[in-house]
Amino acid sequence: MRAAVLYSAAGSLLLTTLAATPAAPSSNAPAAAEARGTAVAAARAHADGITFGACPAVQEAPAGMRCGTVRVPLDYAHPYGKQIELTVSRMRATQKDPRNSKRKVPRQGALVYNPGGPGASGMNFPMIGVLPEWKRIAAAYDLVGYAPRGVDRSAPLSCVDPKHFFKAPTQAPAHPTEAYKRQRVTEAKAYARGCAARSGSGLRFYNSVNNARDLDVLRAALWESRLTFVGASYGTYIGALYATLFPSHLRRMVLDSAVNPDPAQVWYRDNLDQSAAFEDRWTDFREWIARHDDVYGLGATAAGVQRSYDTASARLATKAAAGTVGPGQLHNAFLTAGYYDDFWPSRAAALSAYLKGDPKPLVRLAGPSPETATESENGSAVYTAVECNDASWPTDWAVWDRDNTRLARVAPFETWDNAFANLPCAYWPAPRQRPVDVRTGPGELPPVLILAAERDAATPYAGALEMNRRLAGSVLVTERDAGTHGIGGGPNTCVNAHLDAYLLEGRLPARHASCAPHPQPQPATTADRTTQQTIRDSLKGKGEGA
Repeated sequence: MRAAVLYSAAGSLLLTTLAATPAAPSSNAPAAAEARGTAVAAARAHADGITFGACPAVQEAPAGMRCGTVRVPLDYAHPYGKQIELTVSRMRATQKDPRNSKRKVPRQGALVYNPGGPGASGMNFPMIGVLPEWKRIAAAYDLVGYAPRGVDRSAPLSCVDPKHFFKAPTQAPAHPTEAYKRQRVTEAKAYARGCAARSGSGLRFYNSVNNARDLDVLRAALWESRLTFVGASYGTYIGALYATLFPSHLRRMVLDSAVNPDPAQVWYRDNLDQSAAFEDRWTDFREWIARHDDVYGLGATAAGVQRSYDTASARLATKAAAGTVGPGQLHNAFLTAGYYDDFWPSRAAALSAYLKGDPKPLVRLAGPSPETATESENGSAVYTAVECNDASWPTDWAVWDRDNTRLARVAPFETWDNAFANLPCAYWPAPRQRPVDVRTGPGELPPVLILAAERDAATPYAGALEMNRRLAGSVLVTERDAGTHGIGGGPNTCVNAHLDAYLLEGRLPARHASCAPHPQPQPATTADRTTQQTIRDSLKGKGEGA
């Protein structure tokens, strides 16, 4: 039993007591055996390198993109034991200055990217070099993506048969009944058992600390003496662990949309804070729709838009659109708009069309895609395994019920959906880690650039402030009054100027900087996406969580 501080959506402190699964002992530094194992694996990877060749047919690889694999130990305490392979992608630095075609840009090495999740793959990352905002970086760096352990073809995890993963239509009650809660508890227990049954005894080794160790092995395999890394969302936690465990191996690091790395927050409280923040972002979205009532006709106030949304949800509960889109699918489609405001027009247009009698746009946006079932199931499995393995969670359903019932009174949009997504952690069969105390002292590592949007819901802004406090010498660049999740290389030219200055020249602001918000999207009456938007969509590593 230990005390924990929880935050309500109103910001008040609620002191409660958590009954938690005992955590495996750990410390700020990796255990001696695992530290030695990491050094062994890194030396072996440096000797072997990576043989890059054609990417698999399933990989949407542009010309010049090559793929390979790197071996890492399943268990770093036994580096000569079972090995798993991580898939890696690379696009060589173009060395072409997009501002001066006659100038050859010096190559600065490899830039490794992790999109977050947990459960998201970075294999498509090298494609980003074709976007105007990334061309200068792509000229100087080899762009390197990879699929972390458990993801995609990197020793994939699974918790259920993918054929049974998509259940549609589903409900999404903001204030569930006791019967519905009991049903979800039963499902969470079955899911946790399925993870153990389908993933075996190695399940415990899929955790964030091993993800950080894998990153150091990848660095060595790329023949980089020091790592240049960009992590987004959950990828910022991997980066923060790397900075804590391997500070002398770091060259430059960008943490874009930082999670709160406080061990007391990982991950139960981080998810409560996330649910509270999504309520604010849902309000932002509704206010935007209301300002464009002449286009969408969903209400001239945020409250009016809420009524339109509730009307659609109730109608879908009675009769699912195309037999597959119910309230749960509607909610999921609108949740993604809480991450990325460039999704706002398509969601608003689909809701408007549905209420006017045309369900097709909503079905296209929200309907399940059987062809992505394997990928989606895998992402869910990795998300659950990593978050459940990383830290202690309450094991008493009464704690979850109390905390989320309280929060849902002021933040109903995402609270219970988030809680049920994480509930398998209450019944997790594998040993838990004790989170590493992310912290570096002055001069221990090169300055780190942290990027954050002030109204980001997936990784609330308080997390960026905490990350900045814990990484000595780091500098925070804030996009004010904006909430897009992942802001580097996006539509904000001020943010991009700081990103380019740091990655290309090593320059950081003398003190924390702020940028005005990027323009909000213009209303549209269709859900069509431009080619550049489609590329960006493929690189958004929301996964199941942050």
